[in-house]
Amino acid sequence: MNERHEPKFQVRARHTGSTITVYQAYRPEIGGPAARHGRFPAAWKRERMTWIKPSFLWMMYRCGWGTKEGQETVLAIEIDREGFLWALRNACLSHHVPALHGDQASWKRQSRQSPARVQWDPERDLHLDPLPHRSLQLGLAGEAAARYADEWIVGIEDVTPLATEIHGRVRAGQLDSAARLLPEERPLDLDDEVLERLRA
Repeated sequence: MNERHEPKFQVRARHTGSTITVYQAYRPEIGGPAARHGRFPAAWKRERMTWIKPSFLWMMYRCGWGTKEGQETVLAIEIDREGFLWALRNACLSHHVPALHGDQASWKRQSRQSPARVQWDPERDLHLDPLPHRSLQLGLAGEAAARYADEWIVGIEDVTPLATEIHGRVRAGQLDSAARLLPEERPLDLDDEVLERLRA
């Protein structure tokens, strides 16, 4: 696919009719039990904002293929699609955009009231170099973080071995082989009004 034709703001994810897969990376004491039991352990801090990422390669960029300290365990977390959409509908952008929010005070007010944040960062290729189109990050706090941990999670898989395998093939120059191992991420069909409020 020619990357230049990708819409700049579009949610792409591995998804089914009822679920969406997102990625997070944790230290082994959190990630290991989460993958074994299908839910986060008590040590997981639900009062903090937690950022979920539908893009596998953006997660690899963030965690350095699972080599960064505190991000050694990469998790693929399958969550309820309706929960994900609820978070998007109740999200605001993580920064002020005058055309969307008006003055700074209006954005701050909306930000305080919203249980979720949206941030758009450059998508990454197999070398983790930036691409022209954007990748969604969704930050969950308060009610959204509690729903995520307690209601939305369908399953958790430790995909650190997959990250290591793909990284090894990239380092060996086997890009086609590496690309075949990537999770298939397809555009998510969203209401225009949802994305309209969240385009940076």
